[in-house]
Amino acid sequence: MSMLTPPGMGGKYRITGAKYPRMRRPRGRRRIVLAVAASVVAAGLIGWGTLQLIDVFTGGDKATAASARSDCKPKQGPSAEPPAPTALPKPGQIKVNVYNATPRSGLAKDVAGELKKRGFTIGKVDNAPKEYDKKVKGTGMLLGAKSATDTALPVLGTQLAGTESRTDARKSGEVDLILGAKFKDLAKKEDADKALAVLAKPKPTSSTSNGQKDC
Repeated sequence: MSMLTPPGMGGKYRITGAKYPRMRRPRGRRRIVLAVAASVVAAGLIGWGTLQLIDVFTGGDKATAASARSDCKPKQGPSAEPPAPTALPKPGQIKVNVYNATPRSGLAKDVAGELKKRGFTIGKVDNAPKEYDKKVKGTGMLLGAKSATDTALPVLGTQLAGTESRTDARKSGEVDLILGAKFKDLAKKEDADKALAVLAKPKPTSSTSNGQKDC
């Protein structure tokens, strides 16, 4: 019996010779790994091919870009004419009462004379009422009815920079100019005329309707 033959085994199980038999690794595990790898590659190829088919039939990025551009186009809303700008009165249509709230004597008279030269209609010229006398800290204050907020008051405001505008309960169309502590002089006529020209220009209106996307 050879030394390679286990005890108790003989016959066809007897191993003869002086060499050990060659042992081979099992091939089952290698086949499983290869099969899994092939499945992963096949799944990737199928997914990539599906995406390519989708791009062919839908246009891909071009369709998406076209859709985005179409969303940016402003939608046509119901046509409506912009409201007509409020017509500003001319200086000759504005009656101005000039009041002096400073300690400087004769100031209201001088300012009233200059405003008259510029075309304004002059009303009362006097010291400021008690409620405003020595209490206007800025260059001046403009007083008028609520209806004068966008008409007479801004027109008169072009003649004196830094004025404060207020409204009261009066019903008449005349407005008051109360000269304050920081008043030095009226604006130069050239500057006042430029400011009045800018004020008379209508404000541009947006061509895009409210609530619509502006691209």
